[in-house]
Amino acid sequence: MDVLITDDSSFMRKVLHNIVNDLEFDEVYEAESGEECIEKYEEKEPVLVLLDIVMGGMSGLETLEKIMEMNEDQNVIMISAVGQKKMVEDALEKGAAEFIEKPFDNDQVKETIVEVLSE
Repeated sequence: MDVLITDDSSFMRKVLHNIVNDLEFDEVYEAESGEECIEKYEEKEPVLVLLDIVMGGMSGLETLEKIMEMNEDQNVIMISAVGQKKMVEDALEKGAAEFIEKPFDNDQVKETIVEVLSE
């Protein structure tokens, strides 16, 4: 099982990478933009995508829409900052499985991932 982390912040990608390493995924891929996420998604077909909701260029919502067009059953967890309630609601309507709000607790992220993958 592979996971794809997409965030325009290298620091946030590193934090998330360290968290998911504890969950024993086979491979952890990273993308710094929505465009790169789509390329890696098509190439790697991960079981889970962690996707920042606000990014320069292609937004997380646009990226989510493209992923769901390719696979409506894809597990996507959106990463949002406090105060992005409307965007989170839009993401859940567009097919996101769950969302995690920054700043987050590492254990909360792990629990959310395990929960989404066990559904």
